[in-house]
Amino acid sequence: MISETGGQMLPHRASARPHAARTRTRSPEQRFGAAGLRTLVVGAGAAGTALVRDLDRTPEFGLTPVGVLDDDPAKAGRHVCGRPVLGPLADLTRHALAHRAQVVVLAIPGLPHQRVRELATAAAAAGAAVRYLPSFLSALRRAVVGSDLRTLDVNRLIGRHEVHVVSPDVRTVIEGRRVLVTGAGGSIGSELCRQVQAFGPAALYMLDHDESNLHRLQLDIWGEALLTDESLVIADIRDRPRIQQIFRDLRPEVVFHAAAHKHLPLLERHPSEAVKSNVLGTDHLVEAALATGVERFVLISTDKAADPTSVLGASKRLAELIVQANARDARNLGTGVFAAVRFGNVLGSRGSLLSVLEEQLRSGGPVTVTHPDVTRFFMTIEEAVGLVLEAGRMAEGGEVFVLDMGEPVRIVDLVHNFAEQVQLDADEVEIRYTGLRAGEKLNEALFSDTEERLPTAHPRIFATAANATGVEDLAGGLTALYGAATGNEDPVVRDCLAALLPGYKSAPDKPPALSALYPDGF
Repeated sequence: MISETGGQMLPHRASARPHAARTRTRSPEQRFGAAGLRTLVVGAGAAGTALVRDLDRTPEFGLTPVGVLDDDPAKAGRHVCGRPVLGPLADLTRHALAHRAQVVVLAIPGLPHQRVRELATAAAAAGAAVRYLPSFLSALRRAVVGSDLRTLDVNRLIGRHEVHVVSPDVRTVIEGRRVLVTGAGGSIGSELCRQVQAFGPAALYMLDHDESNLHRLQLDIWGEALLTDESLVIADIRDRPRIQQIFRDLRPEVVFHAAAHKHLPLLERHPSEAVKSNVLGTDHLVEAALATGVERFVLISTDKAADPTSVLGASKRLAELIVQANARDARNLGTGVFAAVRFGNVLGSRGSLLSVLEEQLRSGGPVTVTHPDVTRFFMTIEEAVGLVLEAGRMAEGGEVFVLDMGEPVRIVDLVHNFAEQVQLDADEVEIRYTGLRAGEKLNEALFSDTEERLPTAHPRIFATAANATGVEDLAGGLTALYGAATGNEDPVVRDCLAALLPGYKSAPDKPPALSALYPDGF
């Protein structure tokens, strides 16, 4: 897991929030010692109180309570061993996300199995592991109740141990610098903002086209959202003049580019929109970064960019090529460093497999899987954000970084594993196979057949070197692609993608109707 590096910190701009800086309550980590995994305790009764107390006494167990949930309205606003009672159990997912909980402990003895299942799936939807006390008496009689905890193990879900990705040296890239995160309101972007903030940037600019996401993000990071300072930036990366203005005015030194369209089946139906955001938007950002002397630029891509078979993969591969082509020129000129990272499917992100499973199991309906043998690579949000930060530190220019995610996981196995851990019997889980959709692969790959896997300073992170493509090699093809996308000429867009990416074959112009809303091509 990524280690906590200081909790929620305020911007280092002295004038940004002077009163809040003086009055902000210290985090549980600051008040109760070294940080462990951020933990929500469900239950403010005797067992929950004993649990919080004993975890404080035994920091080596690695759990740091940050809040408590309880359905008793009389306990709302009170504290359990210094931890606030945040609200009722029905809000578990919201509070787990808001407080960046990595673990949820169920400390209400005698909960019905159905209720345990509901809470476990709600926590899993937020990407948190679940542990629970087996009995009230054992919780009270043992000196350390932590030894009684049982877990919903994310390692079993992803088929490997989570990787500790980020290193303390990341601080040298971020501390004291102006950092811009695009797509800041999304699952990855928002977690990236939280992590970046902990490394002490001179300023953190959070860019998104959705104002509600930005409001929620600022509230989450600072505890309030006055919306009165320059840290929040409303903009669309498709708008070239606006992006140029932002870079001229804010002068970011480090850029993490997370903004993108990512839902594979939707982009198969609307390829022009994929090009406008994923390709043209990236081009606008890279151009502005070069013009204003950005030191480091990291693009977030996808494993679907390796030998792409979908519009999503093709658009992201072109975004990688734009970054690599400009990285070569930037390196020759001695200016900024440009690189990219590829993600697998991120558990706990909005629209991810866990959230889909949680919704389908809660509704009592069948779980939809595209194919009995379909496999995917999975990673946690912590791993994903750590990979982005480490790439920003290690990049020399033009690399595409990939986390070693072990062997791909069969989706069917993951569904059964998840169901078992939340106490569902095999006969309670109905799986309906929908068939692979246009552009989908049965099995993903992390590297294309023509890419060389290169080691890095991190034993579990690999890279590919920049190819020989230059900006001038892409220019003509991109001009035609952008023209077709601007005119919403989807068939021409598909032809342009195929011309720009040898080996890529466009899917049919009208893919078959979807049998289920199943977002990320699981």
